[in-house]
Amino acid sequence: MKTFKELGIPADLIEGLQELGIIHPTDIQEKAIPFLLENGGDLIAQAQTGTGKTAAFGLPLLMSVNPKSPQIQGLIVAPTRELAKQIGKQLFRYTKFSERIFIEVLSGGDSFDRQVAALQRPTHIVVATPGRLIDLIHRKALTLVGVKHLVLDEADEMLSMGFKKELLKIFGLTRSRTSTWLFSATIPDAIHGLIKDCMPGKPHQLKIDKAHVVNRDIDHQFVICGRDEKTDFISRFLKTQQENRGVIFCRTKAGAIILGKQLAVKGYGVDVLQGDLTQKERDTVMRSFKKERTQFLIATDVAARGIDVEGLSFVLHHQLPEQNEYYTHRSGRTARAGKKGISVALIEPRERPKIVRLANELGLSFSEVH
Repeated sequence: MKTFKELGIPADLIEGLQELGIIHPTDIQEKAIPFLLENGGDLIAQAQTGTGKTAAFGLPLLMSVNPKSPQIQGLIVAPTRELAKQIGKQLFRYTKFSERIFIEVLSGGDSFDRQVAALQRPTHIVVATPGRLIDLIHRKALTLVGVKHLVLDEADEMLSMGFKKELLKIFGLTRSRTSTWLFSATIPDAIHGLIKDCMPGKPHQLKIDKAHVVNRDIDHQFVICGRDEKTDFISRFLKTQQENRGVIFCRTKAGAIILGKQLAVKGYGVDVLQGDLTQKERDTVMRSFKKERTQFLIATDVAARGIDVEGLSFVLHHQLPEQNEYYTHRSGRTARAGKKGISVALIEPRERPKIVRLANELGLSFSEVH
C-alpha cells in the first residue's frame, strides 16, 4: 500500500487529509492521482460512490491551480446540490494548511444574487450543478475561458437526470481546457456517446474492480418477510436501536410517504426525503437529520444522492433497489470513516435468488436474519 507522499501529494495537503482521518490512499486514489499528476490528460474512471473519488480528482486539481491567478482554472460538475456542496466542503478541508485556494459552490436552491456577488471575488475552482452553472453564464456572472481542467462527477447520474444538453454546452464553453476527467459508477451507452463527441483521442481508462469497492465494515444481512409484514419488522428493528441513527430506503415516493406516516403513528422520529419536495423542504429535512433532531430518515434512491451524514449505524432496504449499483450507494451511507454498520434488506420469499445474484455481482456475503 502506497502513501499519499509516494503518490506525489505535498506535505501541506497531506496534513489536511490527516486532520480528516484520511491516512491511506484508496484504490481509485492510488491509480488516478499519479496519472493525473504526471500526465494530466483525459481520464475516464469507473468507480462507485464511497471509493474516495473526491480526493482522487480533488487533490490533483488543487495542485494544478495557480493561487496568484484570479481566473477560474478548475470546474467540477455534479448532478445534485448535495453532492456539489459535499465536494466543495471536502476541497476546502483538504486545503486547511495550504496557500489559500478559493472554491465556490454554485447550485440551485441557493440565492442567485449571493452567488453572483461571490463570483466577483477571485475564484480558482467552481463546483456546480449543470442547470445553475448555465443560468449564471447566461447572466454573464462568470466565464469558463480560463478553465484548464473539467471534472464530471457521477456522469451517469447527470445523463439519467436529463442534463445532456447542459453538459454539451459546458464542453463547448471550456474548449481551451487541457483535460477532462470523467468519473461514473456505470458507463452506459449514453456516456460512450458523450466520450466520443467530447473527448477526442484516447482517454486513459480506469475501472475499480467491484471487489475493491466493498466496505468490509458493513455487515450485510437480509430478512424474509411478506410485503404486509415489513412495517412491523421495521418498527421492531427501530425499537432495538436506542440512540442509533440510520436511513430506510424505499423504491418509490409513494412507498416512502406511506411508511413515514405508519412509523410516525407508532411514535418514531422519522422524516421523509423524496423527489416531490421543494429545495427548501429538502434542506429542512436534511438539516434536521444532520443536527440529530430526527433519528431516522426514509428516502428514495434519487432523493438520497449526495447524502453525507456522519455516524449512521444502519441502512434498511424496504425493497431492493432497481439497479444493483444502487445497493452500493445505499449501503455505503453507513460504516463511514472506519466505523461499523449494518445493512438489512427486507425481501419477499420469491426474491431469494435476487440476493444470491446481488452477492455474486458485488462480491458481498449476506447472512440471513430470522
